[in-house]
Amino acid sequence: MSNLASLKLVGAKAASTASPQTLRRSKVLRQLDEQVLMAQAMLRGETHSSTRTVVVRNKQTGESTTVTRVKRLKQWWFTSDAGKLCVQLRYGNRVLEFSKGKNAVELGSQRDLIPVLETLRSAVASGELDTQIESASAAVRARFTK
Repeated sequence: MSNLASLKLVGAKAASTASPQTLRRSKVLRQLDEQVLMAQAMLRGETHSSTRTVVVRNKQTGESTTVTRVKRLKQWWFTSDAGKLCVQLRYGNRVLEFSKGKNAVELGSQRDLIPVLETLRSAVASGELDTQIESASAAVRARFTK
């Protein structure tokens, strides 16, 4: 017990987890980082793929193994009917509206794609789109609670 006597023992509680708003914001930030990587690869003439690790259980033996799989990624930019390049911000499969009836950012060229994605990232990080993210999250939750 002499080893423990030399330490300062206290009754401590771990810090509480992040708020749901912070978790939703960080989810969008991770997705935006992935979009920037995809855009950089596109401008270099390459393709970007990301992997994830999953645990797969063999039904016959019951043995679990860890497998690396390629993530399915969907780019958030597209060419509009007017022939302009546009970027939409998504939360899961929901497109976020920046203001009433406006759900995309129009770009002048492909070179503007990365700066616009970084601007959107800073807007999300500063909390400017928290209400839009919250409403998209509520819509997703409502869909799964039925």
